[in-house]
Amino acid sequence: MPKLKNNALRSWLTIALVAAVFFAMVRANPNASRLRDLTQLEFYSALDEHKVMEPVVRHLDREAGETYLTGELEGGDKFVVRLVPGENERLMDDLLAAGVKVEIREHKSAISPFIMQTLFFVGMMGLMYWFFYRKVGGEGGPFGFGKSKAKILNVKADMKKVTFADVAGVDEAREEVQEIVEFLKEPAAFKKLGGRIPKGVLLVGPPGTGKTLLAKAIAGEANVPFFAMSGSDFEEMFVGVGASRMRDMFAEAKKRAPCIVFIDEIDSIGMKRTGAGAMGGSHAYEQTLNTMLVEMDGFDANEGVIVIAATNRPDTLDAALLRPGRFDRQVVVELPTLKGRTEILELHGKKIKFAEGTDLNQIARGTPGFSGADLANLLNEAALLAVRKKLEAVDMATLEEARDKVLWGRERKSAGYSQKERETTAWHESGHALLQLLVKHADPLHKVTIIPRGRALGATMSLPEKDILNRTRSYFLDQMVVCCGGRIAEQLFTGDISTGASQDIRQVTEIAREMVCRYGMSDKFGFQAFAEESRWTAEPLPPAFSEETSRAIDEEVSRLVSEAYKIAEKLIGENREKLEKLATTLIEKETMDGAEVRALLGLEEAAAETSSEEA
Repeated sequence: MPKLKNNALRSWLTIALVAAVFFAMVRANPNASRLRDLTQLEFYSALDEHKVMEPVVRHLDREAGETYLTGELEGGDKFVVRLVPGENERLMDDLLAAGVKVEIREHKSAISPFIMQTLFFVGMMGLMYWFFYRKVGGEGGPFGFGKSKAKILNVKADMKKVTFADVAGVDEAREEVQEIVEFLKEPAAFKKLGGRIPKGVLLVGPPGTGKTLLAKAIAGEANVPFFAMSGSDFEEMFVGVGASRMRDMFAEAKKRAPCIVFIDEIDSIGMKRTGAGAMGGSHAYEQTLNTMLVEMDGFDANEGVIVIAATNRPDTLDAALLRPGRFDRQVVVELPTLKGRTEILELHGKKIKFAEGTDLNQIARGTPGFSGADLANLLNEAALLAVRKKLEAVDMATLEEARDKVLWGRERKSAGYSQKERETTAWHESGHALLQLLVKHADPLHKVTIIPRGRALGATMSLPEKDILNRTRSYFLDQMVVCCGGRIAEQLFTGDISTGASQDIRQVTEIAREMVCRYGMSDKFGFQAFAEESRWTAEPLPPAFSEETSRAIDEEVSRLVSEAYKIAEKLIGENREKLEKLATTLIEKETMDGAEVRALLGLEEAAAETSSEEA
């Protein structure tokens, strides 16, 4: 706020100075205000025609050496007549003879010419200062490249205070950063025992998990200034700008210590250094990184400035940035668990009016893998749907519809596709849904629909009953079987195949390859991994295995997919009547939930003993 007041004060002073110079020039030269300049001949003509109104004023300006007449003509026009030396007395006599009343005024300049010139010079200098240093040299101007673009927020005045009470679903991460707040509140207690607070904290986690919100909560709890900047804000088209902005940001932060500097998406300036650019020189971002390394742990003291950074790509960061003394601590902000999702929904749901019987815990169970941002978006979509439906409160059906929209896209009921396409889609989705119930290790069936959602003509939705952090080989094998069900059902009852299985083919192939190359779930290769991690090198590296091994991997992937396809064909052949029944009903209803499908087919929650684990 003080900075804004100073800027406003300077602007008003500049305006006042310009206005003073303008009025000084006007007072020094009253002729500037006249409207019509008459010659003596024109004046005599108007005088003869009795168009000159009384009184006429004669002005004497001894400093400027001027004498002139002012007055008003008939019709309201103002006039001024310059008097030539030697003719003044004759003109005055003519006015008296015509009976026109004349007033004589002696004009004295309120400001001397010297003062006027001085004010004009000072005003021009002020305008030049304001233009070049405030506009051209400031932030955003062509000479202000090196200025930091960090937003300096004071949690006491400039922004809504965010505390740990506003952060939900990340209990472990919140506990880890709690001691930073305690240090910012009472730094003497740490120094007394010889303790040193971490200079930097790196928040690592998927997008939308609340890393930025957690940093704001730290500043809000400690009541200290908060510098916020994105990693991309440091770079410009000119080399060296990022390093200059980094130095300027830390210089400002040291003046306001204790404070927090938050850098979002730090991987854009903190990537691993390769040593040489495309033309043999260093990359521009490396200069920014080197400056940051020195500022965080160099020769200059950096007491009271805590750097918090966020990224979802920690594997790309330079090792020098992660060593003790810089980013001493890495805080993992994972996707929320079932308990965390419930807390997040309750936190964001405080502003939403819910109908009686609404169970947020049930929505939390049906949203595994959702981040905090996804859950907030889900509640917002539910509120918008309730408004469109003209409901007085958000009910459970609206919440589930919003969840399905976020997960699989909005229903496209107006998508005009033929009856044959509807039937093909019904057979396809029925094949997936039936196998979802028959195999043993698949996730429970949630809903099946032939109404287009997003880019898909239909969808079979399954949701796990609880958070699953570790998948088994049996699960992957059964999931591959379920993927094959759509194509098999299509071919069995329509005598043809369609492009609707393209996503299924991709998914089953990816599962098989991951089992072989990454998880060591192949009987042929056993406890081996063939997945290559990403490497930040200028030249591509050859694979770490031979062409013969690569060919064997392809054969093993093909075997797993073929066996899953055979099991799916067997299960659908044995339950053909159930498939026909489900497809026929689905064509009529278009959408069925898991309970309706189980009741229709007479299948319970527990799947049959038949499982792809025998593969």
